[in-house]
Amino acid sequence: MATETEVIAPVSNGGGRGCCKSGPGYATPLAAMSGPSEKLIYVTAVYAGTGREKPDYLATVDVDPSSETYSSVIHRLPMPFVGDELHHSGWNSCSSCHGDASADRRYLVLPSLVSGRIYAIDTKENPRSPSLYKYVDPKEIVEKTGLAYPHTAHCLASGEILVSCLGDEDGNAEGNGFLLLDSDFNIKNRWEKPGQSPLFGYDFWYQPRHKTMISSSWGAPKAFTTGFDLQHVADGLYGSHLHVYNWPGGDMKQIIDLGETGLLPLEIRFLHDPSKDTGYVGSALSSNMIRFFKNSDETWSHEASIVISVKPLKVENWFLPEMPGLITDFLISLDDRFIYFVNWLQGDIRQYNIEDPKNPVLTGQIWVGGLLQKGSPVKAVGEDGNTFQFDVPLIKGKSLRGGPQMIQLSLDGKRLYATNSLFSAWDRQFYPELMDKGSHIIQIDVDTDKGGLTINPDFFVDFGDEPDGPALAHEMRYPGGDCTSDIWI
Repeated sequence: MATETEVIAPVSNGGGRGCCKSGPGYATPLAAMSGPSEKLIYVTAVYAGTGREKPDYLATVDVDPSSETYSSVIHRLPMPFVGDELHHSGWNSCSSCHGDASADRRYLVLPSLVSGRIYAIDTKENPRSPSLYKYVDPKEIVEKTGLAYPHTAHCLASGEILVSCLGDEDGNAEGNGFLLLDSDFNIKNRWEKPGQSPLFGYDFWYQPRHKTMISSSWGAPKAFTTGFDLQHVADGLYGSHLHVYNWPGGDMKQIIDLGETGLLPLEIRFLHDPSKDTGYVGSALSSNMIRFFKNSDETWSHEASIVISVKPLKVENWFLPEMPGLITDFLISLDDRFIYFVNWLQGDIRQYNIEDPKNPVLTGQIWVGGLLQKGSPVKAVGEDGNTFQFDVPLIKGKSLRGGPQMIQLSLDGKRLYATNSLFSAWDRQFYPELMDKGSHIIQIDVDTDKGGLTINPDFFVDFGDEPDGPALAHEMRYPGGDCTSDIWI
């Protein structure tokens, strides 16, 4: 199993520009909202770190309510190796290539956070049963670039693929940077200019009309792969900075220090409208949503006053006296009207109206797990000294495990999907039951008129019932692209 599969004819993205309607994706974010409803979701499913000596796999989930196999895994594509820790995913081509008639959204890009492999999965031949096209060997990546621990993959208008890598092969953050692959997944080089690596690596987003890419910070792989230790934050092994680069040149223009209010800034998104010069980053440990923006002198800043702050809760029967929300994922609707984020520890998902980006308004909130749900030994303590917990509903008779983690929104903004696994080492530490019972996917109905979130009682995909044992479900992708995979130019 350790050899590459037979290679299908590679996609060519280097040809001339054709009719804009023949490229992948949509001409604008608003046009994408009128796209077809999702029928399938691809989900990374993990055995690495669970104690099961099985390969991670890509699960294909049926999300078509009219289908006989609705709300179930209909295909599993195992990777050829054990121990990868599949995590995030992206596409070889997306709406940034919409004007290129030769471009084709065919390959789902699966970076393996622990092993360092990067898989290319062919979804075009049979979308319901994708197959392995090829993989990039981690030894070759290290030899040619010094990079390891690949995380976020984004397609570029050039047809190339850019992947953030969080450290060197020894797990040091000093070796992190950006790997540039060509359209057939051959290693080209590091994208950033020599000596201009981020302080720490994680996510990134580019906004071509403003000639800018901004990346965020998690921490040193040698720290986060062993679980979370608060001392590591004090020791400087986790980040609190944004890194501003010239796009597409790769020159670092600025480092923005978010300070104590921005510890562990993870997911980062610009508004989808490519003319806009503002966006948000979710600070996990500080549990703040922070807005960044461009100044009149072409520099970038963040707002000193926090746009959205999730207050820590005083708790009993936990290893710390206070529990942060831990914002580990967020996304923005394609019309830039709503922002959605999760609090992995406290257990809620929130919806805010951001039509005024400086003044978000809470319009929906729902508890779908977390450490403070009724029946948990952990209890929150109110200002009056009384303890309390949150009501979390059953779905199809099953209790919700872990906390809401990765989320994905339908193109029309009316359905929100959520998984509950963050990273195997952190799952084991904070939600050990996931090791024995596995993950799940839930679906939440969204009110886009007045705001509001409601659980769909008919949708529950239980990864505790998988053939090779309970698995951890993480990132989700639609075959036709979505609001966290596609960037417009």
